[in-house]
Amino acid sequence: MNDIPVADQVPGAPHPRETPHLFGQQAAERAFLEAYASGRLHHAWLLTGPRGVGKATLAWRIARFLLATPPVEEDGLFGAPPPPETLDISPEHPVAHRLLAGSDPGLITITRSVNDKTGRLRDEIVVDDVRVLNRFFGLSATDGGRRVVIVDCADDMNVNAANALLKMLEEPPARTTLLLVSHRPSGLLPTIRSRCRTLRLSPLSPQDMAAALEQAGVELSGNADHMTALAAGSVGAALRLTALGGLDLYGELIALLSTLPRLDRPRALALADTAAQRGAGDRFDLLLDLIDTALARLARTGAAGQPPQPEAARGEAETLTRLAPNAHCARAWADTAAEITARSRHGKAVNLDPAALVLDTVFKMQKTAAG
Repeated sequence: MNDIPVADQVPGAPHPRETPHLFGQQAAERAFLEAYASGRLHHAWLLTGPRGVGKATLAWRIARFLLATPPVEEDGLFGAPPPPETLDISPEHPVAHRLLAGSDPGLITITRSVNDKTGRLRDEIVVDDVRVLNRFFGLSATDGGRRVVIVDCADDMNVNAANALLKMLEEPPARTTLLLVSHRPSGLLPTIRSRCRTLRLSPLSPQDMAAALEQAGVELSGNADHMTALAAGSVGAALRLTALGGLDLYGELIALLSTLPRLDRPRALALADTAAQRGAGDRFDLLLDLIDTALARLARTGAAGQPPQPEAARGEAETLTRLAPNAHCARAWADTAAEITARSRHGKAVNLDPAALVLDTVFKMQKTAAG
């Protein structure tokens, strides 16, 4: 059984090529369609925005649209056809079938590959992953001569891979569109950013979040407000929270914070134990992220004079208000967040015991709460 994760798929979620609808990103779709209708379609697009808001899904929608929509060579007898108003392509279209099967000759995806020596997924996109484009571009094009490249995600490219892609962006083959998915475009080479047109995707509204999660088979039941607050408009984040019990984990964290500055030690030990269990690596990473979230919401409460809404856990507003009643406390919690984030990164880098790292973090928060 192959248990190697897929680099461009959120665990527990459909692959972006399998996602039938994209919610909440009408502005980005409209911007692309306007560029397409102008007849001056840019050869490279940088799809940016927070993780999990639909960037990869949009890339696949664009690829499906371009490969299934033949270019208009001439006006014809009755004039030019009206410009397309949507990226939707029938699921029965041959291109749609080929993309689902991963067999369309007009599309190639660049993602982190498996290291043949270790059998594991690489941590970055390497130059050989990008060089496969040389052969792809050398093949005869079909279906109107279009080719589409999806890089998911461009942030994963190492220096050599980024330079190899840059050369192709500087001299792109005709009728080729490159779609670069990026969560952190500021980390890309400035020369790569300058050769791409940017499509910015936004966090989803609560209504769009609910619709997207329903499409992914997730029922929010009575925790819709908590999920909305904690996922911050990211479907990917919501799926991760669902898969790893994130709402309950954050609830335990808030319950622990509610005991500060005295600290409920048995509760702190129980929280640390959840990170130390065998095979709990993903849950440990999530816990560290949730601690960052709690600290950020504490700082925001002190700065704004009121807690963020909606609550992300029962009793959160009361706890945040008590621990961060003013701007001075907000600064203290912000400084604590920076210190804890640095400690966590160092602790993971040197393989510090997860339980010890969590307890160290809790003690630091206790110190801040005590003033």
